[in-house]
This record gives sequence, structure tokens and C-alpha cells, in this order.
Amino acid sequence: MYIILVYDIASVNRGDKRVGKMLKHCRKYLNWIQNSVFEGEITDVKLKEMLFIARKIMDEETDSIIIFKSRDERWLDKEVIGVERMKTDNFL
Repeated sequence: MYIILVYDIASVNRGDKRVGKMLKHCRKYLNWIQNSVFEGEITDVKLKEMLFIARKIMDEETDSIIIFKSRDERWLDKEVIGVERMKTDNFL
């Protein structure tokens, strides 16, 4: 499946550490495209694994993760206006 993941970490009470940990964690599974925004192909098992660890990093009382799911990237129209932070094309 193809997902877009967005997280919001509250800045109160050790929020800066959680932001860095969440960024590092999500980059293991998905492509980082903008501050707190990731996209990419992921299996159900890997998504569950990623969210299990993410729940340990976040404070569910103040933080949030939003996931948009699609069967395939081709079902999404993506338009970038301005500078694209991290291109997801990986040519070897």
C-alpha cells in the first residue's frame, strides 16, 4: 500500500526530543518529503511495526499521527509548488 504520514508533536514537555526521534524513526520506513510529512510504499506488517514504535515515542495525550492510505501511488495526483524538499524518485 502507499501512504502519506503526517505527525504533529506538541512542543511542551520534552517535545523537541520526541520530534527528532519521530523524524529518525519514520525515515527508516518512508521517504521524508517535508517537515513532519512522509510518503512511500509500505506493507501492512511494516506499517504496524512502525506505528507500534511510534506510539512509544509520542505522547498520545498531546501528539498525533495522521495516515492517508491508497492501494497504489498512481491513484494520487501530486503537485509540488515551490521547492521539493526530498524527491522520491530513486534512479540508480
